[in-house]
Amino acid sequence: MSTLPLQVVPPQGPLLRAEHVTLEYTGAQGVVRATDDVSFEVHRGDRFVLLGPSGCGKSTLLKAVGGFITPRAGSLRLAGRPITAPGPDRIVVFQEFDQLPPWKTVESNVMFPLLAGGVKKPEARERARHWLGKVGLARFADAYPHTLSGGMKARVAIARALAMQPEILLMDEPFAALDALTRRTMQEQLQSLWEEIGFTMLFVTHSIEEALVVGNRILLLSPHPGRVRAELNSHQFDLKSAGSPEFQAANERIHRLLFDPSHVAPAPQPAPHAFAVHS
Repeated sequence: MSTLPLQVVPPQGPLLRAEHVTLEYTGAQGVVRATDDVSFEVHRGDRFVLLGPSGCGKSTLLKAVGGFITPRAGSLRLAGRPITAPGPDRIVVFQEFDQLPPWKTVESNVMFPLLAGGVKKPEARERARHWLGKVGLARFADAYPHTLSGGMKARVAIARALAMQPEILLMDEPFAALDALTRRTMQEQLQSLWEEIGFTMLFVTHSIEEALVVGNRILLLSPHPGRVRAELNSHQFDLKSAGSPEFQAANERIHRLLFDPSHVAPAPQPAPHAFAVHS
């Protein structure tokens, strides 16, 4: 009986790779260095969080991944391809939801980028209704943005982004403008969507608590200019564990890593469910 020859399967590389990325922009005081020599990798299915204080360059880094900013040094690659411009493989959800055109219904808002990208109207409508159902807004398809709460607008923005079926979803502090209860609800819904669909996400926040409950991996960036302080595995935490002694200990440890220059990250811990820190 003949057998098939052995085949060598190459290892799956990272979806997104940032290598020694330095970003600068021109401000009122001249050229400002936002990040300095930042490297990280995001694998498919990751909920990867960029965490750091205001002004550390995390949003600028997200924009560079989106293709809106060219690095001063270093490189950004998605699926092995250099990132040189915006593209439909990277969709950004911002914290301001006024990005929804007020004269379009919820369904039309979700359909709009699909139609602009060449998707036929029947398919665009079908995809819009599918994703509005996923975020619990099917019965609001004919509503207008001004009639929606902040949390509902956030869900429309997420539905519109996921309907584009991007390689990676980029979220720039998407829940920062929401009240605490709505923010928690949105974090829960984002987690449920990820568990159901398994999309890849790059998420920016300055909240340690949000980073722990949203992400499975966290990159800590130092105060301005942003440099990598540490990379952490945080998959063992979620909203249910918030408030636990382990969660509070992780919170305090991250705070020390971010703001205490004398605090050195230890070597990675091999335990699969440990709060592992990678310096």
